[in-house]
Amino acid sequence: MTVTTIATQPIAGQKPGTSGLRKKTPVFMGVHYLENFVQSIFDVVGAAGKTFVLGGDGRYFNDRAAQVILRMAAANGAARIIVGQGALLSTPAASHLIRLNKTDGGIIMSASHNPGGPHEDFGVKFNMPNGGPAPEAVTEAMFDRTTRISEYRIVEAQDIDLSRIGRTHLGDMVVDVVDPVSDYATLMESLFDFDAIRAMFARGFRMRMDSMCAVTGPYAVEILERRLGAAPGTCVNATPLPDFGGMHPDPNPTWAKALMDEMFGPAAPDFGAASDGDGDRNMVVGRGIYVSPSDSLAVLAANAHLAKGYKAGLKGVARSMPTSAAADRVADALGIGKYETPTGWKFFGNLLDAGRATICGEESFGTGSDHVREKDGLWAILLWLNILAVRGESVADILKAHWARFGRNYYSRHDFEAIETARADAMMADLRGRLASLPGAQIEGMTIAAADDFAYTDPVDGSVSLKQGVRILFADGSRIVLRLSGTGTEGATLRVYLERYVAGPDGLDRDAQEALAPVIRAAHALAGITRFTGREAPNVVT
Repeated sequence: MTVTTIATQPIAGQKPGTSGLRKKTPVFMGVHYLENFVQSIFDVVGAAGKTFVLGGDGRYFNDRAAQVILRMAAANGAARIIVGQGALLSTPAASHLIRLNKTDGGIIMSASHNPGGPHEDFGVKFNMPNGGPAPEAVTEAMFDRTTRISEYRIVEAQDIDLSRIGRTHLGDMVVDVVDPVSDYATLMESLFDFDAIRAMFARGFRMRMDSMCAVTGPYAVEILERRLGAAPGTCVNATPLPDFGGMHPDPNPTWAKALMDEMFGPAAPDFGAASDGDGDRNMVVGRGIYVSPSDSLAVLAANAHLAKGYKAGLKGVARSMPTSAAADRVADALGIGKYETPTGWKFFGNLLDAGRATICGEESFGTGSDHVREKDGLWAILLWLNILAVRGESVADILKAHWARFGRNYYSRHDFEAIETARADAMMADLRGRLASLPGAQIEGMTIAAADDFAYTDPVDGSVSLKQGVRILFADGSRIVLRLSGTGTEGATLRVYLERYVAGPDGLDRDAQEALAPVIRAAHALAGITRFTGREAPNVVT
């Protein structure tokens, strides 16, 4: 085995967060760019004698990047790499393999729900030995290393055949190519009542599962059609493609329009679901009714005991701050802990590792539990199926019963994408500068009770996270949250979260955008969205 040390220059660019480093694919394909970042990972976490998991969502450059990472792992002294067949692994499946095999972490190639293709997005992130995303201290160290790197190490070797399951060697390093689906599917079977779900399908229950030409496809086919007996063809867009078939693999009503059209059409099946690029997000739709991620989290928490993996009850429920308070009401009713964290799965990981929470969720279509340390789209879909099978009711009936018991948190997120970063920053700075003067003011007939910039002290490790999003709270329980997201690769994305609570039973069946209309107008007026960004309407409404 010949190890080559190649001189290089530091790379400039975006800091990797807990979601990893994301850039346009041509940037990652540029001279030394991928290599510099991967070497920085190994320089920070160490590779000698260690075992890692490797896989990705199959987007363009996934296969080539995997070969580079394998050769660099060997050059840096790694003992073993467990890689999904074809270099494929969903993010939750990778998390499970890290935990199942007690490895030293894993490298996941994905840009999550962002588009893929030669001119679209690519990403790389490192997950820790607990299976969760690297915390900020680790990603900060990786970023610092990229600014000082002067060389990287790589083995000169032929490509490994990743199409065949089995063991091979790259120099002294063992490479185990594994079925990317089987271990994950077995885990799901241990958590859910597959017999009850299978019987429901046998009685004629119909669903549509849209994997959006992304990595969840093989998992959905194996579990839903083969193990649970759903009709052949239940899983659509089930073959992962490098460009996701031209689709935007983000499971929301805008990008999964074909699914929404079918579920609201005259021949709608009983249940619809979609997953994203790397399999960690989900959208759930009933016949003629859309389930918001916030409501989905609350319903799952209230009914989790119906699944065998959660029959002992939940230790607690955690939600990201922008997510509606619907899950809090369930936690209060169950007498269990409730947690409000900044956006980012690593905050949930601390609570899960400490045994304080069992189920977690984000409004951005991410839900999961303590079975892995990532959000898990297919897990959420299977828990919904388990609940439907046991209760014998429709999605609409379950939602209406839930609202009647707990009240309804009308909720929506408005995304303003690819805003010029300077304009977005100026808007947020202006709003933050006025927060102290807002309490007591009236707008759209509502009185502002409080306004702040959310700060979080982690109850497990004591770390403090500041400026996590501006919150404007109204006396009637309505709420506006504004924050800038870093999940895109162009400009800034402004996310505006809108919430209004109705105790019921009156007013529970209104259209969400209609019910939220005064809150939407208040958000635009308070933040000056059009004045600062030039935008009058969002790109995506969920």
